Amino acid sequence: MVSPLREEADYGSGDRLSPRIRLAYGVGEIAGALPNSVSAFFFLFFLTHVAGLSPTLGGAAVLFGKVWDAFSDPMIGWLSDRTRSPLGRRYPWMLVGAVPLAIGISLQWWVPPTGNQWLLLAYYSTISVLAFAALTAVMLPFSALAAELTHNYNERINLISFKSAFSIGGSIFALVVAQIIFAWVSHPSLKYLIMGSANGALVIGAVLICVMGTWPRYRQVQRQHPLKTELMTKTSLWQQIRTALGNSAFRWVMGLYLCAWTAVQGAAVVLPYFVVDWMGLPENSFVRMALVVQ
Repeated sequence: MVSPLREEADYGSGDRLSPRIRLAYGVGEIAGALPNSVSAFFFLFFLTHVAGLSPTLGGAAVLFGKVWDAFSDPMIGWLSDRTRSPLGRRYPWMLVGAVPLAIGISLQWWVPPTGNQWLLLAYYSTISVLAFAALTAVMLPFSALAAELTHNYNERINLISFKSAFSIGGSIFALVVAQIIFAWVSHPSLKYLIMGSANGALVIGAVLICVMGTWPRYRQVQRQHPLKTELMTKTSLWQQIRTALGNSAFRWVMGLYLCAWTAVQGAAVVLPYFVVDWMGLPENSFVRMALVVQ
């Protein structure tokens, strides 16, 4: 008699995940790590010190994007589960969302030629909503892709490990790129625009590498074990939300995640103001300190 653990280890056996597939999947995480890292450290400071928004309106612009993100995540996840295409459920979202994401994270660092506070608020709020929607469209299906590249538990954990490593590495890399650009360009707004455009180009490259590198494996796994989607298509979004919220373990994890990231985001937002306004150091000094913190 075969034990359940042995069955889990053997389920979906065949070709093992090669280092190339693991790396290709890990690279996809860069598409989220780059914009998340620079936005966490720089965006509010950019809005108040470069774009000229008041702190209250700058915070409101950031808030609009975050609130929209809370609603768009479950919606896009629900739609992704129901997507039917020759490329499967996840890849169409990643490919279609990559270009709007690159455009959004570039335009959020552009300063419109107007001094009107409300027009600036409208512009940056709109761009934040679009950028967050595109980020969700790329990163949420990408995260779900790990479970569709292998049915082996240990291989799935290995993929997530590569994803986490590239998340940390990508965040540090984003700050290194910012440090280089800030040292090279002195114009207050131009350096942020160059940083955003560079990140946008890297995001598109990361998504393409991930898709091309993992697609053969995905096709192989789906031929061996086609997805069973009957339950997903019959369950409404509201039913899935109720099921998730009815799980006490999920509520605990969600609460811990909220508290942890509130602390992290708070420290990241305050850091540039402390370094530049309180300590009186130049902005490139702030980037170096952000690297140490990261």
